[in-house]
Amino acid sequence: MELHWCYYFWFLLSSIIITVAFCDREGFLSLSCGGTTTYVDSSNITWTPDGAYISAGNMTTVNFLEGSSSTLPIRFFPDSPLRKCYKIPVKNVSSLVLVRTQFVYKNYDGHNKPPAFSVSLGRAITTTVNLTITDPRIEEFIWPVDKDILSLCLHSLQDGGFPVISSLELRPLPRGAYTNALGDFPNKLLRKCYRINCGYNWSLRYPIDQYDRIWDADEDFSPFHVSSGFDIQANFNMSVLKESPPAAVLQTGRVLARWNDMTYNFPIDHQGDYHIVLYFAGILPVSPSFDVLINGDIVKSNYTVNRWEVSSLFFTMKGIESLNITLKTVHYYPFINALEVYEILGIPLETSSTTVSALQVIQQSTGLDLDWEDDPCSPKSWEHIECEGNLVTSLELFDVNLRSISPTFGDLLDLKSLDLHNTSLSGEIQNIGSLQHLKKLNLSFNQLTAFGSELEDLINLQVLDLHNNSFQGTVPDSVGELKDLHLLNLENNKLQGPLPQSLNRESLQVLSSGNLCLSFTMSLCNDFSRNPTIETPQVTVFAPTKRKHHSRLAVILGAVGGAVFALFLIFISVFLYMRRRKTGDTYASRTAAEMKNWNAAKVFSYKEIKAATNNFKEVIGRGSFGSVYLGKLPDGKQVAVKVRFDKTQLGADSFINEVTLLSRISHPSLVSLEGFCHESKQQILVYEYLPGGSLADNLYGAMSKKLTLSWVRRLKIAVDAAKGLDYLHNGSEPRIIHRDVKSSNILLDADMNAKVSDFGLSKQVTQSDATHVSTVVKGTAGYLDPEYYSTRQLTEKSDIYSFGVVLLELICGREPLSHSGSPDSFNLVLWAKPYLQAGAFEIVDESIKGTFDTESMRRAALIASRSVERDALRRPSIAEVLAELKDAYSIQLSYLSSEGLAN
Repeated sequence: MELHWCYYFWFLLSSIIITVAFCDREGFLSLSCGGTTTYVDSSNITWTPDGAYISAGNMTTVNFLEGSSSTLPIRFFPDSPLRKCYKIPVKNVSSLVLVRTQFVYKNYDGHNKPPAFSVSLGRAITTTVNLTITDPRIEEFIWPVDKDILSLCLHSLQDGGFPVISSLELRPLPRGAYTNALGDFPNKLLRKCYRINCGYNWSLRYPIDQYDRIWDADEDFSPFHVSSGFDIQANFNMSVLKESPPAAVLQTGRVLARWNDMTYNFPIDHQGDYHIVLYFAGILPVSPSFDVLINGDIVKSNYTVNRWEVSSLFFTMKGIESLNITLKTVHYYPFINALEVYEILGIPLETSSTTVSALQVIQQSTGLDLDWEDDPCSPKSWEHIECEGNLVTSLELFDVNLRSISPTFGDLLDLKSLDLHNTSLSGEIQNIGSLQHLKKLNLSFNQLTAFGSELEDLINLQVLDLHNNSFQGTVPDSVGELKDLHLLNLENNKLQGPLPQSLNRESLQVLSSGNLCLSFTMSLCNDFSRNPTIETPQVTVFAPTKRKHHSRLAVILGAVGGAVFALFLIFISVFLYMRRRKTGDTYASRTAAEMKNWNAAKVFSYKEIKAATNNFKEVIGRGSFGSVYLGKLPDGKQVAVKVRFDKTQLGADSFINEVTLLSRISHPSLVSLEGFCHESKQQILVYEYLPGGSLADNLYGAMSKKLTLSWVRRLKIAVDAAKGLDYLHNGSEPRIIHRDVKSSNILLDADMNAKVSDFGLSKQVTQSDATHVSTVVKGTAGYLDPEYYSTRQLTEKSDIYSFGVVLLELICGREPLSHSGSPDSFNLVLWAKPYLQAGAFEIVDESIKGTFDTESMRRAALIASRSVERDALRRPSIAEVLAELKDAYSIQLSYLSSEGLAN
């Protein structure tokens, strides 16, 4: 009886009046989609037209409420190849943002056919909107910020009509909120299903909720055996709730009456993973205890809500298709103040920055706007591209003017299919040797004249289409060594001579018509050389005559002669094959013997490698060479084990090159080689393990989310890397040109000391007075020296250019090639150099602004600008670069000491 009296007393208390100063909160972005004017709504929120954030779509208005003369602007998107994406700036807004969209059709076009379309945020397809079911419809998401620009895109569905949107809102959320959902699930976002203010009959939002979350009334969901809503004023310590729900929400609630349990039933759209947040505030004069059940299972037993305290419970339910939340009495009647239900959605993995940069350079080389923006694979693949997960596996570019296959194509390491037909290619086939996964290659309808030396490296190639080109001479034997090849199209070229016998196999179809002469039989082409008027080898069948004995004798003699000739050819072929195999085995044995004599590096057996890596269990890196695994040697030392998958001669040369170099050089700023394995044709390198990751990861990759590199730390990294390059250029004999300097090849140890790695492309300058090395162009898009690319003459200044790009990355905190900003900022060198030369430091990484000495930054900026001069003669030497960086580092240390700041 006493308990009922207490409830009655509290239920009769009058509601509080909440007074809030109305203002448009910092970080709010409210877009009127299709609108043309700026206005302020009744909550004092400023709404602006969306034209500055999107370039596609048409604008119109619609009567939002039936019978009302008021209209609502909307933006709709007729069928178009252009992307239908909003670009929303989120840099420095918050680490977590709420994105809310409203979609309205209301028969604006008079066709009475509401559309259906999908919506994506960043790389994730988040929902499908069907306005036939609900019009208007609001969708809300919680997004962990991982880029400076967030793309929100609308995607047409087949026969779904034109996508349409009426408003788009961005709201920063409190730091640390919803980490119970997002912290345990990396690469996830939340889609709101329900946000309920229990015991309240109207919805609440800004300014009562300072983050403008919409809290709906629970009348449609509350059980019939609960109390009416109650509202009690109380002061709580809200800091314990990272989600920061508004006090007004916690001061209302529903309590169980007369029954033993209270259940909320929530319909959900489909089976999936869901995150549930329950909020409790001790606003009653008792401290009830109860069990919490979800879908009949106890998820929290004997939970107590203490008087005048606030608390919350978090639950993640996987693979559910219905949702019932039950509070079951243990002591006193349970109550609840608010709850939230979110669907957990996956964010696809990001495509590697190397691949994205390469594709952007390729787009630029076509001279066309292919609408290649954001991620190539997610939420949907770019035009001309196909993906498997986050790997770009197919590229089709045709009817464009490429002229040559640039080195950038070699960075598309996961390609399985490459179609460059009718792209004005000429000369020889080049820059594709690193495409180890390639299965289909179409270079037809071009002006190619030579096979080049890289086809043999495509060890998985199955289809090679070279028809309608200008290939001359003979088909090289190396084409026949492609064991998986089953179609080779050589039609309509200028080839002649015998085809390699290695191509004469049942599993391979060779198309060769329209050439001067191509045949597996040497005599046919010999006949052709004596009778050049014959366009193709022909066989004529004569009808039998009365001279039967002569005919039979001729047939017998011909058959015997042919058999003898065939046996002779087989003998010669076997002899040549055995000789070549013996030579190759001798070379391999000699190479292995030589490598084992390099005492500087330990020789591991394959069995030892498998034991060290726990059978190649943990992958810590991946690149053009293969995969890198974490290993542990018998003495407990951790190592990085690089397993190369390129078993071709080119790969073997690169492997031997790296072992040779690292076995002969040693420097604190170079990654050291612990050993190697060359057993059974394995190509495995064992390095010291550097747990700090790469510089690229720490600047703008996954590790940058955990720790921001200070300016003094960046300078120290630059000095360390410059010391390593200085040793290669000046301290090693012979001199060494790295040829692939980039931020992902600068690794950091546990104390953030930097070391230069990956010497597979490095070149030795064997002549002391040599000014350059002539070589095939190799390197990475964005870092490649333009003079080296055009002349093919490699010098130490090529490393200086690449290192200059790394310095620009350290200063600006961004990748060398990026489409996230304006077109003018696509190329880091072209964008940053004019600013830095003028001493305009507004482009410096936002995370270090206000923390650096101006003179220190000026020194670093000028040496970086000089390093990326297009004319190699105007670039400084590495010794000059190192001296300037040391000065900049010393100046920054002095600045920090004088300001009493930590490093």
